[in-house]
Amino acid sequence: MLRIHFSELDLARTRLAATSDPLWEIAGSLHRFQSRKGRWAYAGWFRSARLQLHRRGLERAVRNVLLPLYPRATYFPDFLTPVGTDGSIEAGAELILATPGRRIRHEMALLDQAVGAPAWVGQLADLGTRKEFVRLLRDYHEAVVAPYQDHVRARVDAERAARCRALLDGGVEGLLASLGQGSGMRWRPPVLEASYPEDRDLHLNGRGLTLVPSYFTWGQPVSFADPELPPVLWYPLLDEHRSPQADTDSSGRSLVALLGRTRAAALHAAASGATTGELARAAGVSASSASRHATALRDAGLITSVREGAQVLHTLTPAGASVLRAAGERG
Repeated sequence: MLRIHFSELDLARTRLAATSDPLWEIAGSLHRFQSRKGRWAYAGWFRSARLQLHRRGLERAVRNVLLPLYPRATYFPDFLTPVGTDGSIEAGAELILATPGRRIRHEMALLDQAVGAPAWVGQLADLGTRKEFVRLLRDYHEAVVAPYQDHVRARVDAERAARCRALLDGGVEGLLASLGQGSGMRWRPPVLEASYPEDRDLHLNGRGLTLVPSYFTWGQPVSFADPELPPVLWYPLLDEHRSPQADTDSSGRSLVALLGRTRAAALHAAASGATTGELARAAGVSASSASRHATALRDAGLITSVREGAQVLHTLTPAGASVLRAAGERG
């Protein structure tokens, strides 16, 4: 178990990231290749990713280079997921290139102790080798992560809407308590407990905590191994308790039956995040009718829905936001 210890100053400095982290999503997606847990939740992505890797000739590089560096184990090098990417793969690549060689050699030694590492990994301390590695990361991201970027963003936006509601209702402690609904975490003031592969305490010491929702993380959150690095917790958006309702392939579904006063009102209400009851009030219909309209909007790929306790929160997907903009609405 991971126990994260908060002070009052830490609570004041805790924040929720605005976007997912592209380098962490690379790591999480590589972990998905190494486990059958949660495979059902990523079935469509898994098929597409393997096809794209084959078409681009990246299978061998992924197997021989990336998987050994990102083992699904108790440790993989922290420098591979640096802080400060601001949602940009290019910014992340620059941070990896700027990593001191001494740190890379140290973390590769830790990797070797933890799971064993190929002899070549020490070469990453050389800037030229690291540039080749970064090119591979960009190619991998373009092949299997970037095509899902809008979908991941929709999930993150839905998550942020849910956490912001918890923040407004209960402050930062309310936000931390709400994380326990499906993310393997529990808030026991002043400690946030998380399911973890090892027993560990992380004292924030006034630095605060950055919470980063991650689409490809499954089952339990992950933090840096080095306690001296800025405290970051990547936590899963999906798990066995919250089925990804918007993850089904809806590309063949028709939008013909979508438009109309009631569904337009519901879609507009979802622009700022709305529960099924709030959709009903906005559209002037019963809750059961609002639920049916929400299902139609979700099946058409215009909203995404996340269950929060007894309620379901609906937010726009990028496609839904585009429909509102095209209609002259402001989402």
